[in-house]
Amino acid sequence: MLIRRIARPLLSVAFIGQGVDALRNPKPAADAARPALEGMRQLPDPIGTNLPSDAETFARINAAVQIGGGLLLATGKMPRLASAALAFTVIPGSLGGHMFWNQSDPQRKADERRAFMTDLSLLGGLIIAAVDTEGKPSLGWRGRRAARKVTEAVSAALPAGAASGATLADSPLAEKLGHGLHAARERGAELADVARDRAPELAEAARERAAALAEIARERGPVIADAARGRAAEIADVARERAPEIADAAKGRAVTLADAARERAPELAEAAQKRAEAARYRAGDLADTARTQTKKQRRRLS
Repeated sequence: MLIRRIARPLLSVAFIGQGVDALRNPKPAADAARPALEGMRQLPDPIGTNLPSDAETFARINAAVQIGGGLLLATGKMPRLASAALAFTVIPGSLGGHMFWNQSDPQRKADERRAFMTDLSLLGGLIIAAVDTEGKPSLGWRGRRAARKVTEAVSAALPAGAASGATLADSPLAEKLGHGLHAARERGAELADVARDRAPELAEAARERAAALAEIARERGPVIADAARGRAAEIADVARERAPEIADAAKGRAVTLADAARERAPELAEAAQKRAEAARYRAGDLADTARTQTKKQRRRLS
């Protein structure tokens, strides 16, 4: 958007200029950041122990962040991250460089208070830039929307929730299933009635079709027989020509089959023995059944 392309470079100008000045002459920036640095060293680990002990080193790091973050913000590259980084660089400079409450001179105090409020205004602008999504939904909104969709989907799939107190039989899903089953039942009855009404008509059509097919078969029978006789002679000639080739192939195949038969002979013999034993057991059962049936038949006859 055009407004962002204009506003972001304007917001970053102050930080880029301040960072360049601090790198050229780090002593004033170090003096301004020293009170804030001493206060931050009192923070618990790992923040307090990882801060540099030299105020000038801290001022140079702060200046580098201001220049880098200002350039990223001015060019629109990672503007939210750059704005957040610049916001953190405002705090040491404002607290240490513009402590107007310690000034005794009224004019000096007014100047420091004005500079302090200017830095607070810049901090507010950076916070707004850090949360600017350029019209896109934020991560929090997306998370809440996704959670709401999941909740609605679960509620729709499991309508018998404990909170609603409704039963599955009263749910919309159950109503839809019941309606579908009722419609299927009605459709089945309708199709059965149609089948009963059209059964004689279909049977008559089948008889007429069978008669027509039989007549066609009688008419085309001689033609098919003549074609078969002509084709038989041709097939016989081909068979005579290819007989030696087929015989050689059969001999080669016979050797292969013989080897396979020899290899599987014990397995086949064992299978045959099992089948024979099963047949003997089955024969005994059949014989007993036959005797029983014969006795019953004799009793009925007598």
